[in-house]
Amino acid sequence: MSDLKLIALDAEDLNVVSAHLQDAVLRVGEMMYLPAEKRFVAIANRFDWGELAKAPSKGKASESFERRRSGIRFERVLSAKLQGIDLKDRRAALALLAITFEPTGGTETPEGNVTLTFSGAAAIRLHVECVEVELKDLGAAWATKHSPEHPDDAG
Repeated sequence: MSDLKLIALDAEDLNVVSAHLQDAVLRVGEMMYLPAEKRFVAIANRFDWGELAKAPSKGKASESFERRRSGIRFERVLSAKLQGIDLKDRRAALALLAITFEPTGGTETPEGNVTLTFSGAAAIRLHVECVEVELKDLGAAWATKHSPEHPDDAG
């Protein structure tokens, strides 16, 4: 599969980015808020859900599952707030569940909050002027024997 590169400029686009990043693993030390640049960046090891569709035994151990190193960049970030994340524990791993957008400026402005929700009740809320996000694969994929599992997965 070729490298993924996505840009999100609204909530619908952000849903696509979120789907590709579901079950990505991020380390606390590989995330950074840069207030002077109005930017939040992170490196993630994302599970390649596109490869899962090609797997011969969906949901079971298979060499065809892949993870990819990916960068994600949020622009026009006015503030960042954390919940349940210890910035001192830079090696701590977080499993990303979803990225959502909630407008706060009504219909007058595209301003709102982008929330990165992680397992274990951890979250990052980015207050943004508007949705402007880029997801980009940074290198080759590597095989993994296991796909992520969710409690409500059937089978």
